[in-house]
Amino acid sequence: MRIITLEEHVTLPEFAHEIQQWPLPPQAMEKLEDINNARLQSMDDNGIDIQVLSVVGRGAESLPPREALQFVARYNDLLAAKIAVHPTRFRAFAHLPMCAPEAAANELERVKSAHHFCGALINGLTNGKFLDHPDFTPLLAKAEQLQMPLYLHPGLPPKAVADAYYNDLPGSLSVMLACGGWGWHAETALHILRLITTGTLDRYPRLKLIIGHMGEMIPMMMSRLDEKFEAGTGYHQRSVSQTLRDQVHITTSGIFTLPPLMAALGTFGIDNVMFSVDYPFSTNEVGKQLLESIPLPPDQVAKIAGGNAERLLGL
Repeated sequence: MRIITLEEHVTLPEFAHEIQQWPLPPQAMEKLEDINNARLQSMDDNGIDIQVLSVVGRGAESLPPREALQFVARYNDLLAAKIAVHPTRFRAFAHLPMCAPEAAANELERVKSAHHFCGALINGLTNGKFLDHPDFTPLLAKAEQLQMPLYLHPGLPPKAVADAYYNDLPGSLSVMLACGGWGWHAETALHILRLITTGTLDRYPRLKLIIGHMGEMIPMMMSRLDEKFEAGTGYHQRSVSQTLRDQVHITTSGIFTLPPLMAALGTFGIDNVMFSVDYPFSTNEVGKQLLESIPLPPDQVAKIAGGNAERLLGL
């Protein structure tokens, strides 16, 4: 059984002086910057064959458009050079200049041709805009044409949202509720639902999207979403659930108990669920424990562990 993980993060210290990094403790930064040593050892210890790497936190979105384009080209080229040292162990999602969607589309095509990257990861909103905004038409069209999935990853909430929902809380509660404790997941789910209910995914029916964290709370809401957003009565032609199963794939990143996994499998279907860890923010050990506990036949576990990712990403 081949094991592939998709939401696994990296930071390139060569660029730390150019962008606004998320404030992280030194131990986390050390793990993020490492590709050759502890990361590989942990993969070996836990039977992980391939990690698909992606930039963590703020990157090109911190820069003006012209600088962003130059930045991502250098960033993607250096990431490609680093993973080329271990070509059978690592692949990558591209980092894109989302503030310039036409340039982002061009960079997506370049990294597929030059480096065989297998998609792109997008951190939250871009200047307050979701991907259903018409500005992002060039990128969505190019991703569909190239058959390169877009991984929608959470980002920091816009200031207005943070002020309205997460302000005036004691200690670190504001940050935790706004980010990994709740807000990240709600925002990413909203991102997907906007793309569906506006009919954006109907316009790009071959576009593939990936979201993490067992589907960002969408599985438990799927039947209610179908009820409230009836197909053909608004802007979208297919039911929400059908569109999700047609075009959205989810990973287990950061959530390692069976009840949400079984809900994900029961709603999205086994062909749309892929194993991931969210390394180094979660450990490969706890991910492996989940994988070994799945009460399904070996051939179905193998789909989750790596088979679905091989098919979707062309590995």
